[in-house]
Amino acid sequence: MSVKFEKETIRESPIPGGRKHEVAHEIGERLTGGETVTGYLAAYLEQLQKNPLRTKMLTSGSLSALQEVLASWIAHDRSKHGHYLSARVPKMALYGAFISAPLGHVLIAILQKMFKGRTSLKAKILQILVSNLIISPIQNTVYLISMALIAGARTFHQVRATVRAGFMPVMKVSWITSPLALAFAQKFLPEHTWVPFFNIVAFFIGTYINAHTKKKRLAALRKKHYGDGRSQSGRTDEYSRRDY
Repeated sequence: MSVKFEKETIRESPIPGGRKHEVAHEIGERLTGGETVTGYLAAYLEQLQKNPLRTKMLTSGSLSALQEVLASWIAHDRSKHGHYLSARVPKMALYGAFISAPLGHVLIAILQKMFKGRTSLKAKILQILVSNLIISPIQNTVYLISMALIAGARTFHQVRATVRAGFMPVMKVSWITSPLALAFAQKFLPEHTWVPFFNIVAFFIGTYINAHTKKKRLAALRKKHYGDGRSQSGRTDEYSRRDY
């Protein structure tokens, strides 16, 4: 009888924090999946397995658009209307969805196929070298070319100037962050969370690279066309000169 009374007392006792505690628990469970398979992260990973390319395209397109807004704000690169939501934002979304995601999907698939079943230390080191010396340069070159075209470059010389100015800074960032991110994931994260983790890392790295490229380009344009490259709104006309 006393046992029954104790159980009823415990059942009827309010949880500290009341409804707030339950709401916080529900939000956390929806974000991480908790002990169920209905969380947002679990749903994303499920879609990644069922529709890998489509999921990567949607993810890359969304993050690329947000990346452009943040990079423009960091570099003070305003549109002709004086704000950071320029026509480049939807173009970046298209780049992320239809260029970056498919390219990364194919290159990583080739890399994994090359080293499939090879688990020795030598093979792992060789895989890292191939990734950093072949895969990354291809991806970064395509990225810089796309950034130049999105920014308004229309001639080979304009595109080449952007690639030459940004290639080594971009590669240095890749060579530093890629091994660190991989080591962190191997040490602290379960494998099923690696894809969203690397998406987040790539987002921050891409924002930094984009902002750095914008600053370099704007500085070069101001230096070349000092005094006549500024519009009345204070914005530099990026590729308005034919002799860039």
